[in-house]
Amino acid sequence: MIFAQTRQAAILLATLILAACGGGASTTGSTDPGTSVSCNPADPGTFDECGTILIGFTDADGDFLNYTVDVLSLTLETADGRIVEVMPRKTRINFTDYVDLTELVTTVTVPPATYVAGTISLDYSDAEVFVEASDLAKETVVTDLNGNGLGRTDLRIVLPANDQLVIVRRRAALLQLDFDLEASHEVDITVTPATAALAQFIVAEVHPVDEKDIRVRGPLVEVNEDGMNYVVAIRPFNDSVGDFGRMIVNVTDDTEFEVNGDVFAGIEGLRALNAAGQGTPTVARGTLTISDREFTAAIVLAGSSVPGIDMDAVVGNVIARDGNFLTIRGATILQSDDRAHFHDNVIVEIGPDTKVFKDGYRDSDLSIAAISIGQRVTIRGNQPVSTTDANAAQILFDATQGAVRLHITHLSGIVNTIMTGQTDITLYAIDRRRAGIFDFSGTGPSSDLDADADNYEVGTGNLTLAALATGKPIVAYGFPSEFGMAPPDFSGRTVIDFVDVRSTLGMSWGADGTVAPFLSMGSDGLVLDSQNEDIGIRHHVKYGPVLIDLTTLASGTTIVPREADRKLFSIATADSLRQYSDFDEFVADLSLSLDGATTARSMYARGQFDVDTNVFTAYKIGVYLLEP
Repeated sequence: MIFAQTRQAAILLATLILAACGGGASTTGSTDPGTSVSCNPADPGTFDECGTILIGFTDADGDFLNYTVDVLSLTLETADGRIVEVMPRKTRINFTDYVDLTELVTTVTVPPATYVAGTISLDYSDAEVFVEASDLAKETVVTDLNGNGLGRTDLRIVLPANDQLVIVRRRAALLQLDFDLEASHEVDITVTPATAALAQFIVAEVHPVDEKDIRVRGPLVEVNEDGMNYVVAIRPFNDSVGDFGRMIVNVTDDTEFEVNGDVFAGIEGLRALNAAGQGTPTVARGTLTISDREFTAAIVLAGSSVPGIDMDAVVGNVIARDGNFLTIRGATILQSDDRAHFHDNVIVEIGPDTKVFKDGYRDSDLSIAAISIGQRVTIRGNQPVSTTDANAAQILFDATQGAVRLHITHLSGIVNTIMTGQTDITLYAIDRRRAGIFDFSGTGPSSDLDADADNYEVGTGNLTLAALATGKPIVAYGFPSEFGMAPPDFSGRTVIDFVDVRSTLGMSWGADGTVAPFLSMGSDGLVLDSQNEDIGIRHHVKYGPVLIDLTTLASGTTIVPREADRKLFSIATADSLRQYSDFDEFVADLSLSLDGATTARSMYARGQFDVDTNVFTAYKIGVYLLEP
């Protein structure tokens, strides 16, 4: 994964972007008004005195189907109070796209300093937000905690004292912003439109807790065949204009390329990219190889193969197939002549001339038979009639002369039986959409062999699960079997059993909060008062796909920090967020803050839950306070 959990990994990542410091490529420049240093890539006399920050955006797993807002600005603050702007322009982002990866937003040169805080500004005036209600997308209005619709919001983020952003000349560092949507909102789907009350948790991590792939978008600047790399001008998300800095992307013989609809690998892909020419759109997804100290792309798309460039594109999951017609649910449409829009249902026509590609599969011999139910896809083609109605009954999309790319698909469920090479599960969800929305008709050669959500057959190959996993949660990553060829119904590449399945704890205490959310607070953990009379509508642990009501447990849940690896704890208020990497410091601040006048409005934790002991071992904890 790209973002490692150690200081070493962050330093290794920094070595990849020293283009601003002698590596041959420029970055976005900035000026610190409190100093004479002007970090201008065109002026080596000052530029060499600066350092570089690589900034990425990501999101934790949650229940929003779409969450698109405008990011207006991001500023950083030095220890002596100087302010530096690090976002070159406004950009529009759908945070739900970044659950499994981090998008590189910008590389920016800044004056050397210790940066202790930052402020991010979001604009909700043109937001596009949807949650799931009765298996359909429901438009949602984001409000403040008093129910007022939001416009611009600013949040000041204070970095942990022992994890601040230290920038030195001719060096680079990493800053990842994680907007935890699930932790930040309390959603009411009983009203129309639905509402999502915002108690904002956007954490800034110099050494990120979560390891994720990274995605880099932007037009090609140059190709270095001898060095096996290329340089892009960063243009994040689906922006069609702008230059957010430079990034060197390394490739290997195993890197998969799709350039203008043709498949290549390694040096041949790099040569095809070079032939496509400067300015060719690119998007790469890759990892950090610690032993080689390089950021390496696993998959590179370029030219017309980039969704939304020469053709329109649809991104979503196949929930039904009738011959050559696919129903795509939870779809984002990327229009080549307009900005992206969310549409919950899209009908796509494919045909014998539709090209089919598959992540991690470098041949071009796939046919449309490879497209089956549940599959996560990006489809390139043409949307004949433009519409922005997210719940339009039928949005038609023509991909008969287009292409379909099959992506790694995510399952969650409960283990039924385990056998050699196969695990049968009760399927709960595919890519966070409830299993009941998927019509598995036609997945087998006959109706009696069609996939069955109550006993969904996952081929595991050499991946094995302990027998005690029966009846426990499971997560699998892989691809549905070819349409008409089940069973097995799914080929698992990665399988995670209940021991490692991540859980989320969420608790709220009503509009006014509570003065006493915990039975005890100390270095040995936080013990929730699960019978507190102020408890609101959120009081659950999501244990894999299973919801556990905390108020029904025999005792208050104990929340403890995990012993190894990185951790992050935060205390949020209406306009600020204080972060700690030390649990005792976090508890000390929390104890002082809950002074009888200040109340706790909500909290969340991410980690592993032990059902038998009622102990939640957390790597992230956040508490939102209402100050008098």
